Amino acid sequence: MLPFPPPPPAKMGFMMPMFRPWVPKRLQPWMYVVTVFCVQFTSGIYLGALDAIRGTTDFMIEDLLMLLYAGLAGMAIYFPLLFRMKFRFTNQQLLCGAAISIGLCNLITMHTTSMPLLLVVCFVAGMAKIQGTFECMSNIQLWITPRRDFAVFFPVLHIVLLTAIEGSGLLAAWFAHHFTWQMMHIFTVGTMSFILLTQLTLCRPFCPMPQRLPLRGIDFLSGLLISLLMLMVSYIMVYGDYRMWLSSRNLRLLLGVSIFLTGVILHRLSHVSNPYISLRIFSYRNVLPILFVTAMGELLLGCEHTLEEILYTEVHGLEELTKERLMIWALPGVYAGVVISLLWLKVKQWKVWKLFGIGFGCILCYALLMYSTIDMQVNIEQYRLAIVLRGCAYAILASTLMWSLHESIHDLEEFFMGLFIFNIFHMYLAGAAGFGIYTTLFSHYLNDDIARYGNQLTLSRISDFSGFSDFMPQYIHSMMAVALKQVYGIVVWVSGFMTLGFFLLDIPAVRSGTRKMPYWPVFGIEMLSRMRPLYMKSWPWTGRKE
Repeated sequence: MLPFPPPPPAKMGFMMPMFRPWVPKRLQPWMYVVTVFCVQFTSGIYLGALDAIRGTTDFMIEDLLMLLYAGLAGMAIYFPLLFRMKFRFTNQQLLCGAAISIGLCNLITMHTTSMPLLLVVCFVAGMAKIQGTFECMSNIQLWITPRRDFAVFFPVLHIVLLTAIEGSGLLAAWFAHHFTWQMMHIFTVGTMSFILLTQLTLCRPFCPMPQRLPLRGIDFLSGLLISLLMLMVSYIMVYGDYRMWLSSRNLRLLLGVSIFLTGVILHRLSHVSNPYISLRIFSYRNVLPILFVTAMGELLLGCEHTLEEILYTEVHGLEELTKERLMIWALPGVYAGVVISLLWLKVKQWKVWKLFGIGFGCILCYALLMYSTIDMQVNIEQYRLAIVLRGCAYAILASTLMWSLHESIHDLEEFFMGLFIFNIFHMYLAGAAGFGIYTTLFSHYLNDDIARYGNQLTLSRISDFSGFSDFMPQYIHSMMAVALKQVYGIVVWVSGFMTLGFFLLDIPAVRSGTRKMPYWPVFGIEMLSRMRPLYMKSWPWTGRKE
């Protein structure tokens, strides 16, 4: 028996056998589009309502970010299980199970402030979110691209993903502004009820496998250990600046446990017959460079969650709804980036070196605009072009990197394992590490600037200030703006080098005309062979004349 069912005959066209016969065929794929948007608008914790949640609870910003990364960890760890679950359960079971799980998680989030419980709840919500998204998108994939062309599918997929990310933040901020932050969770429960209603009335149980694949043989223990490691690393990165990094005994202990657990996981993955993640993935061509580019892109784009948050909240004092209305300007850039990716990968079918250069070039322009615009007196509308460029860069790099990973890993099961590793770098580790790095750099520059400029505030000058209490807040805000400029300056340099590197790689003389550096013994033997005729002439016993 074949491991996967054969594709339907070409004359049958696109079909969705999970719908009941009386449902119009033209309406069927659009019902799944609505469903996937409902699923993607969900989360365990919503970024758009962070200020409102902090105002009614005793959570710090680090606590809420930890919950956010717990949800991302749940999404990442579930990737290797997606196909096994699809071939074990029916579409109705998977979507109803995802909707019920997300609804229950949102109900729990509204009524508890227990951090351990919320970590588990957000982790489960992330798993259910990726399960519902995959089930919907896998069923309409042939409707999006009848030839299953991933140069088309991945850019279209990122239209859904990035629209939902920006839209859910704006919607959560709107609910928190006009009602309470709990209203977003109630709205999510309502959308999950809509999914349950449509699945029970419009669909019937359908599984693409005539004979269900069992879940036996999955290395669940390795998956559990990897999940624990991801949460530990995110804790270190998120709370690093708050707890003074290695000055904290708890962080030092947690770092040692993380290193030991990493060794245990690698030993288990290399010795188990059917590992949760095959280490052979790292031996595929271009996988390691793809992961490096992914980490660098995500680190540079981490400015959105750290530096921009400080700028809009602390320097300009914007409320959450105003801030989210400004951030929604990333969507025009996202759609422009998707169009560029489609034109490059599908229509022109050019190599991706220069496309990566364009993506990092957009990050460079974004950082330059932010560096030159940041000021206490600037109109916030002047940040719109920079936000558009950031959205364009994110769409180009995310869709192109995912397509490049698919081109490097041809085995379907290993490709989803590769997606797990890709998403660890893409939306989890690099994001958490970026938060830790940027907060540390900002704190360093802010303290240094206050110390340097504070030398000018002598007692004689202070005595001249009649409104000293009004002066100090402006002074602190101006120092924060200067510190932000300094951090953005580092982003400018790094993104500039990345852009220049990718454009140089696209030059044939640089890409293929450069000789590869050999091993040192080989290099020494070659140098010895070239130098031998020269020193043989100078030896007197050779019998040769000078």
